[in-house]
Amino acid sequence: MSRPVVVVVGAGPGVSGSVARRFAEEGYDVALLGQDQEVIDALVPDLEARGATVGHTVADVTDEQAARDAVRRFGDHTGRIDVLHFNPSAFREKDPLQLTVDELLEDVALGVGALLTVVQAARPYLSSGARISVTGSMAADRPWEGAASLGVQKAGVRNLVHSLDKTLAPDGIRAVSVTVRGALAREGAFTPDRVADAIWAAVARDDDGWTSEVTYSG
Repeated sequence: MSRPVVVVVGAGPGVSGSVARRFAEEGYDVALLGQDQEVIDALVPDLEARGATVGHTVADVTDEQAARDAVRRFGDHTGRIDVLHFNPSAFREKDPLQLTVDELLEDVALGVGALLTVVQAARPYLSSGARISVTGSMAADRPWEGAASLGVQKAGVRNLVHSLDKTLAPDGIRAVSVTVRGALAREGAFTPDRVADAIWAAVARDDDGWTSEVTYSG
């Protein structure tokens, strides 16, 4: 059998990069979808050194056609997608009195809408046992008013994950949002690597007692 495949959407140097490394260490091949070629170029040799075969595409995930095409190319090449991890969100430092409707919708298109795009594109390559994971945040419940759109994104994407899990569960495919209840830091319980460990643990569960939200509190 071929090695399992994880597709990391929103690949970057933080949590998503740590997720890619964590899955590579678990024997997964990795497909990276991100917006920054330099960041992806830096990730590739690191992942290859961990034994992974790596595919990568630079695309704006709010461009529906480009994002769908990228995911389909990954699926066509590997014949399978075992884990689809979704990381994107927009941080816009505006409170609700400064934020415009257009800005809110633009941010939601990235942090929520793009999940629909990539899941729909990945669906033909997902089989029983496959998993969808999302980097969640305590902003869903305790938003900071100074970046009002972020809380809307995180609440929305968690809600969407619940719906995806219910829709896909009859086919043995499960979805989970990992709510990170702490601020990312270079040291301590909330480093990107520790969050990636929590995402791996959430994905690696079996169906018994599955929940579509897992909380990581450090």
